Amino acid sequence: MRHDEMIGKVRTLARLPDSGTAERATRAVVSTLSERLPSGLARHVAAQLPPDLAAAMRRAADAAGAGSGHAGERFGLAVFAGRIADRAGTDEDTALREAAAVLEVLDAALAPELTERMAGVLPSDIRELLPVERATGDHEE
Repeated sequence: MRHDEMIGKVRTLARLPDSGTAERATRAVVSTLSERLPSGLARHVAAQLPPDLAAAMRRAADAAGAGSGHAGERFGLAVFAGRIADRAGTDEDTALREAAAVLEVLDAALAPELTERMAGVLPSDIRELLPVERATGDHEE
């Protein structure tokens, strides 16, 4: 999926006023998600994103832990929402709405097996932001 298409879908799903806001939200979610994912998985996700979003994801994964074996930070929904809100310059309720939109767009943009792996490593409270078919599966935490 192309960058402009992704941002447009996030804007529509999250009911955002403009593309700049959708861009900020998308980068905030992608960066925070990459901190939560194991670094190798974050890099696989980044490989399927448009170049500028991929770079944001790789930077966050690298900052979260050096080396490809990093397991990802362990945090739940409250920290996830707080980090997104800080990065996007919004409140936590808005951050959660934006995160759900970005995760839905990622679900459509990424290979299905990759989104399954991603869902499998997220805790249940963050997984609830995923589209229903991914959020309800049995996964480890």
